[in-house]
Amino acid sequence: MNQRSSFNTLHIVEPLPARAFGTHTERVQHDREATSVKVIENRLQGFCEKVDEKDGLACVAIVNKILVRSGYPAEEILKMSDEEGCDLIVLGSHGKGFLQKTFHGSVSSSVLSRTRKPVFIIPLPAETTSFWGKI
Repeated sequence: MNQRSSFNTLHIVEPLPARAFGTHTERVQHDREATSVKVIENRLQGFCEKVDEKDGLACVAIVNKILVRSGYPAEEILKMSDEEGCDLIVLGSHGKGFLQKTFHGSVSSSVLSRTRKPVFIIPLPAETTSFWGKI
């Protein structure tokens, strides 16, 4: 069986409190999701152009779907991985400190402890580094 690899990218927009924007909360949530899709598509396109220039790979061709969902990150990641039949979960980690993990929890830890699928956790470089310009 010759099956090409592809990936889905998922971004979670945490839900707004019901009264955050009064009667406009639903519209604001929808706009946040639509904006997130555009930002992700633009960043992915830029990344793929850099990869294509360096390695001659058709990076954009392997992106199956760009999904933006509203909800709690760990739950949505697990739900999407089941719905889409994913074989592997890849997460970026911001590497937050001990106190922040203690009070807020960790999406990576939650996903790791609740799935039977292999999970790769990739530490993300700080936005202030020049790493992204070197790709």
